[in-house]
Amino acid sequence: MRILVAMSGGVDSSVVACLLKEQGHDVIGVNLELWHDPLAPADAQILSSKCCTTQTRSRMRTVAKNLGIPLHILSLEEQFKSVVVDPFLAACRRGLTPNPCVLCNRTFKFAHMLILAKSLHCDAVATGHYARVTRRKLKDGKIVSALIEAKDKMKDQSYFLHRLTQKELKHAVFPLGNLQKTEVFALAKRFGIPFDRTTYRESQDLCFFPEKSPAAFLRRHIRDAKGGPITLLSGTVVGQHEGLPFYTIGQRRGLNVGGQKAPVYVVQKEQKNCSIVVAPLGAELQSSIEISSLTFTLEPLSKGRRHQLTARIRAKARKVHGVFIHNGQRGLFHFDRPVSAVTPGQSLVLYRGQEVLGGGIIQGRRRLPKIPA
Repeated sequence: MRILVAMSGGVDSSVVACLLKEQGHDVIGVNLELWHDPLAPADAQILSSKCCTTQTRSRMRTVAKNLGIPLHILSLEEQFKSVVVDPFLAACRRGLTPNPCVLCNRTFKFAHMLILAKSLHCDAVATGHYARVTRRKLKDGKIVSALIEAKDKMKDQSYFLHRLTQKELKHAVFPLGNLQKTEVFALAKRFGIPFDRTTYRESQDLCFFPEKSPAAFLRRHIRDAKGGPITLLSGTVVGQHEGLPFYTIGQRRGLNVGGQKAPVYVVQKEQKNCSIVVAPLGAELQSSIEISSLTFTLEPLSKGRRHQLTARIRAKARKVHGVFIHNGQRGLFHFDRPVSAVTPGQSLVLYRGQEVLGGGIIQGRRRLPKIPA
């Protein structure tokens, strides 16, 4: 097959290119040049965990040269800012905590890769994501592509890919999905990919600013945020905050709230009165979550029916059992056991066993209807 491989210069994508070439595929590399914060300090050091450093660019070109494969460079700075960065900032201004990686994978990365793949007559596109795709035949003879968790549960990235549909999945190849990270390192060594295991850091941070945390980035780009009160669940004011965009659900550090019997965490962000509510850990549990912007990897689940599934409310959270019901646009997930740190703007991802069924964006707190028995 002719396969277009996303190459960032990281160890994972480099191993993907080498593996596919070794398997006899006609491999073509592509690198997506993305927008980076022009307001970042001139002396800011790009963390080694970022995907676009001088070191990773050099490694990318070295790997492509050694494999003898063409490498296409797509300059997509403004498109990336428009599709990923601007919506991220807009959501933060509304007090949400969005996940730009989820948005990027479907609406930007795979969208541009599929356009290039078609022009180059490629049969598939491959990335270094830790996930799996399996093909199966339905009763009507139709072949579908199911998104499955990776073998390495510590590295699984299926959460970030849940908005992919059949349009993307039928062309997707994830060669690392059946490998443990230790096996990937061993392959990198065998393929002669240049990297230092002692200083290597995973590419897990947001890629469009140099810092590990988005706090400084948000302060550079959201300068009109209004401060307000920090209150307890009782309504008692215990402090002042500097602006809703600069805090997230579950945050403990940086609140400057003292005098409490136990440590307190952010449990609510109220845009209406520009307030933040804090409480001790476990004091504010939720049994149900409403989600919007539903997408499904295969055919949509039946509307109005109870579906016994598991859900993940954060990328590294454990899957929790519960019941899901939806009307096509919005859904309600009722957990068997209440969960904490539910964060509006993040994704709730639906699973049946190891298979990803889809998901949606977590909405703000409100009184929710009970799921009918």
